Amino acid sequence: MTFRVMLRMEIEPGRETDFERVWREGSDAVTGHPASLGQSLSRSTGEESTYYIVSDWVDEKQFREFENSPAHLEHRATLHPFRRNGSFHTMELVERIEGRAVGRAG
Repeated sequence: MTFRVMLRMEIEPGRETDFERVWREGSDAVTGHPASLGQSLSRSTGEESTYYIVSDWVDEKQFREFENSPAHLEHRATLHPFRRNGSFHTMELVERIEGRAVGRAG
């Protein structure tokens, strides 16, 4: 079963562009891990300077190993100066049903 991690980050106002760039530049620290199924960065439409980082993993055990790895600790340290506040959530993906638009060009 897929293990999902969601990080909500409130970024220091005015630093959003730099945060997005640094996140993108360091994304291989996450997606390069053998247990990573991918990640995404979303900007809130209702809360200013707020982002959601969602990553999917093969399982919780391997995510926890990644969480303590030097690559992750270094990447996390590069994002920390932008962070004003945030929260961390973990979950197991129970089911995913794709919508009709999946695979459509556009």
